[in-house]
Amino acid sequence: MQFGAKRGVDIVLAGAALVALALPMAAVALAIRLTSPGPILFRQERLGHHGRPFTLYKFRTLHVDCEDRSGLTQPVDGDGRITGVGRWLRRRSLDELPQLINVLKGEMSLVGPRPHVEGMRAAGMDYRELVPWYDARHQVKPGLSGWAQANGYRGPTADAWAARARIAHNIAYIQNFSLWLDAKIIWRTLRNEILRGTGS
Repeated sequence: MQFGAKRGVDIVLAGAALVALALPMAAVALAIRLTSPGPILFRQERLGHHGRPFTLYKFRTLHVDCEDRSGLTQPVDGDGRITGVGRWLRRRSLDELPQLINVLKGEMSLVGPRPHVEGMRAAGMDYRELVPWYDARHQVKPGLSGWAQANGYRGPTADAWAARARIAHNIAYIQNFSLWLDAKIIWRTLRNEILRGTGS
C-alpha cells in the first residue's frame, strides 16, 4: 500500500519540481553551454529496480573529453576534470536535478539507494566482493537521495568502512521504509546539500 502511495508522491512532487525549477534549470543549461563545449546533459547507464539497467540523466559537470562513461573513475575534491560551473553544481547537488525526469518515467524514486553503475568499485575492489549482500539494495527503485546520503555517506568510496556503512544504510532504509522516513530524507537533503552546499 505504502509503495503505491510512494509512486503517487513521486509523480506529484517530481512534476511540481520540474515546473517550479524550469527557469533555474534553463539558466544552468545556458551556463553549461556558454562555459564549456559539449552537451548540456550527461547520460550514463545505471542499475535500477531488480538490477535492470536504465539511462540516468545529470547536468554535465566534467569537461567533455574527460568523461568516464563507465562511471568507475569517480571525481574527487580538486579534480581538474570538473568544470567551474560543474564544481558549483556538485557542491549543491544541483547536477542531479535532471533525474526528476527519471523519476517521472518510473525508473527512479525521489528516495532510495543511489543508483550505481555495473561493476561499481569501493576501496579498490568490486562492491559485491566488499559487501556480499550488495544486490539487496536493488529491491527498491534507486533514488535522487537516500538514507545513506542523508547521513553523510556520499561521494567517492575509497574507504572500505564507509562503503560498507553506505550499503548498510541502504538496507536499513528498505527494512524500515515509510512515507514519513522519505519525508525526513527529503528534508535532510534539501537542508544539507542544497541550502548548505555540502554535496560533492
